[in-house]
Amino acid sequence: MASHHPPPKKDDGGMATLLRAEKLTQIAFVLPVAVFVGWALGALLDKWLHQNWIYLVGIIFGAVAGFIQIFRLVAASGKEIK
Repeated sequence: MASHHPPPKKDDGGMATLLRAEKLTQIAFVLPVAVFVGWALGALLDKWLHQNWIYLVGIIFGAVAGFIQIFRLVAASGKEIK
């Protein structure tokens, strides 16, 4: 008796391409969100500590954290492409 196995389906890469595109669209949101979170935390610390300069430090830390995350996303997507 011969067993009939269906032929294996070929993956056209559509889903893989879609997932890769989704990861790259995160880049558009990472930096603004990180800067906003840094600003918001700095503004809260400003009100709590009765200062008016800590929000600037929060913006800078948020920008640095955003750029680090962008570099990580780009490096990870570069490894997946190869």
